[in-house]
Amino acid sequence: MSFDWIVRIISENWPMFLRGAGMTLFIALIGTILGAIIGLLAGVIRTIPVPDRGMKKFILKVINIILSIYIEFFRGTPMIVQAMVIYYGSALAFNIDMNVLVAALIVVSINTGAYMAEIVRGGIVSIDKGQFEAAQAIGMNHFQTMMNVVLPQVLRNILPATGNQFVINIKDTSVLNVISVSELYFLTKSVAGNNFRYFESFFVACILYFVMTFIVTRILLYFERKLEGPENYTMTNDEIQPAR
Repeated sequence: MSFDWIVRIISENWPMFLRGAGMTLFIALIGTILGAIIGLLAGVIRTIPVPDRGMKKFILKVINIILSIYIEFFRGTPMIVQAMVIYYGSALAFNIDMNVLVAALIVVSINTGAYMAEIVRGGIVSIDKGQFEAAQAIGMNHFQTMMNVVLPQVLRNILPATGNQFVINIKDTSVLNVISVSELYFLTKSVAGNNFRYFESFFVACILYFVMTFIVTRILLYFERKLEGPENYTMTNDEIQPAR
């Protein structure tokens, strides 16, 4: 490895690296947000109590089967294959000329949604059943219980998993180069192809991926600590006060 070549590659190609890193962060961020929304909806729907009989039971069973197939399929197949199927398959099967950025966002969102659905479902199931019973005792229906009692706790509990999924998406956007998305890995290949210094070029990309994931992880840890509140409390005037 030549340090001089690393400096030269950075000085000559920093706009491409910067553009690729920006595209990587954009796809990962939007895909994680949309995926979290999809996962939240799917997780809540899958925890709706199924009645013993009637049309509502049939509808919920059908929806749960569809959601189970969606979750199992996208958790059980690689994102690189999903990208190929969605982008090229939509053109071949339905004659849809999809923009590569739109395809990338769809792939990352629905892939993230499949994982987030199970995370949300697990977060809801982990809430003590006594809280559901208490909410029903004061006249709340399932929707009110979810909105006012359960989801505020679930969103706090799943924040670390959501942040971890964001970090994973930053790295996994590299597979989108198969549909020619101009993210960091794709543009790094172009840089390496121009100067034939593959090791040095991808070393720069490696450092950029590390910097992005490191900064994102530190930011998420900061917000997690903020949500946790003070670690120590003392009793003052019959009230619990945070220790200073």
